Amino acid sequence: MGVLRVERSEPTGLAARAAGINWHDFDLQLVLYAALLAVLGLAMAYSNTAAAAGEGVGAPSTFARGVAWLLVAGVIFAVVSLFDYTWLTSFSWPIYLVNLGLLAASLLLGDPDASSSRWVSILGFQFQFSELAKILMIIVLARYLADRETKLDSLGSILGACLLVLPAWVLVMLQPDLGTSLVFFAILAGMLFMAGARLRWLVLLGATALAAIPLAWTFLLHDYQKVRFTSFLDPSADPLGAGYQLLTAQEAVRSGGLLGYGITNGAQNQAQLLPVQTTDFVFAILAEELGFVGCLVVFLLFVALLWRILLAAWRSRDTLGLLFGAGLASMILFQLAVNVGMILGIMPITGIPLPFITHGGSSLVSIALGLGIIQSINVRRRRPEW
Repeated sequence: MGVLRVERSEPTGLAARAAGINWHDFDLQLVLYAALLAVLGLAMAYSNTAAAAGEGVGAPSTFARGVAWLLVAGVIFAVVSLFDYTWLTSFSWPIYLVNLGLLAASLLLGDPDASSSRWVSILGFQFQFSELAKILMIIVLARYLADRETKLDSLGSILGACLLVLPAWVLVMLQPDLGTSLVFFAILAGMLFMAGARLRWLVLLGATALAAIPLAWTFLLHDYQKVRFTSFLDPSADPLGAGYQLLTAQEAVRSGGLLGYGITNGAQNQAQLLPVQTTDFVFAILAEELGFVGCLVVFLLFVALLWRILLAAWRSRDTLGLLFGAGLASMILFQLAVNVGMILGIMPITGIPLPFITHGGSSLVSIALGLGIIQSINVRRRRPEW
């Protein structure tokens, strides 16, 4: 009587990728915090445009677009989580070239009549390639620094990282988009610090950046950008002009009190007194309608999300995962600090979006891509055993 022999076959395709995943390490808290912030963003998108709904535009269409973008972001997050993030090491240079190509395309395809060429229309949706560029740059820098983790006491390696960022920074400044250009530097600083770069080199780079401010002020910044920088120092000097946005935003924050007026009930919001209230100044409307308690909840959600990102980075099985997590956390933290800081009058107005809360599909999809990579790091802490 023969013996039945069952031979083990190695999984292929999606099955192979799924076999290498430790599903018990899937971070549900990461998903929960991100989802709650995204839902808050949808609520603010609806509220910020509710006053215009009676004119035939506004809340319904804006909310529908927001839901559509959220679904797209969810799909991207799920798909990216399935793929092994270490594959990024094989494609970092193609990713870098694609990144520069997308930023160049923004200059060529952006609306020539707009004050900025950062927006490109795709199938009726407005997309901002510079948002995606942030995540792609994190990938490229993570690979570069991981390959040189034993050489970061060398100024040459650090300057190499700066040179990697420079072309993307120039293309973004040409749009012009000062806010995103500053985010690139925040990402670079955070990743260099986490990679273990010598403090003296980081101090030298910081001093060089400060010394370059007069040159940037004279040759790079447009007049409206200079006005934004100076108006936050004394907005009351021109309350109906340069200081109007900041003063109105601060009044919205003060009027919110402890609990706020409730969604769609904010006076500043519904009277549409605050320009760009769905994007740059969305936090002011959030404070007006949800009050101090609502703002505190938002801050706690961001803190919890950043903690889960850093935890994934620290638990990563390699330097690549550690550095990607550091870059993503640096990006989110910097945007949160600057967006809220400019409402409080301690940061200049630079047009940096508040992650999840600012209405816009580009930012949401890009963050979903980044969080998908973080989830891929989470579920691959240990090398797969066949």
